[in-house]
Amino acid sequence: MNALSGNRSDNAWGSQIRSYVQAPYQLVKDHRSDYETGNVDAVLDGDLDGFMEAELRRQRSAS
Repeated sequence: MNALSGNRSDNAWGSQIRSYVQAPYQLVKDHRSDYETGNVDAVLDGDLDGFMEAELRRQRSAS
């Protein structure tokens, strides 16, 4: 199972991948790729295309 799941990190404070802010302004930010959007409702409804594209670009530039 460990070989299938890959590397894991601790679930400690500050190690989150994405932050959601809904008040006083709206923002969703991916901390790995620095992609952000102000449309929180769309992200919560499943619109993750921008985040996936940003992560793919980040991975391509790292290799």
